Amino acid sequence: MTPETDLATLITNLRPEIRPATYVFCNLADAKYGALAQTQPLACFAEAEGLTLVITQESAELEGLSYQGTFRCLSLQIHSSLEAVGLTAAVTSELASHGISANVIAAFYHDHLFVPSRQADLALRLLESMSGRQ
Repeated sequence: MTPETDLATLITNLRPEIRPATYVFCNLADAKYGALAQTQPLACFAEAEGLTLVITQESAELEGLSYQGTFRCLSLQIHSSLEAVGLTAAVTSELASHGISANVIAAFYHDHLFVPSRQADLALRLLESMSGRQ
């Protein structure tokens, strides 16, 4: 599977899919990688203020963790190159023009957008429509 760099091709082939779970972002001050591994984080990131975990809302509540807002994950099925230019800007601009915030995590094969749960269906339709415009 060769990663794609051409922006027009990337947009034409977004094929966004919405994951079934509801996710939250939790911060654990002074934590290190591996903390709360039982929550099976979808992602984690170490910052000076602590370890951020992206976990299901259910896991956060089972662990008694606080969070602000709930999110759905839209995964773009195109294998985008980590050196591709403009994809994040294009999709977040489209969502922003409709008042939808997007927190983006780029992984090795795909880009993943976390949008507010209440706007996830609209975000999915917008990205699907965006693909059709190319």
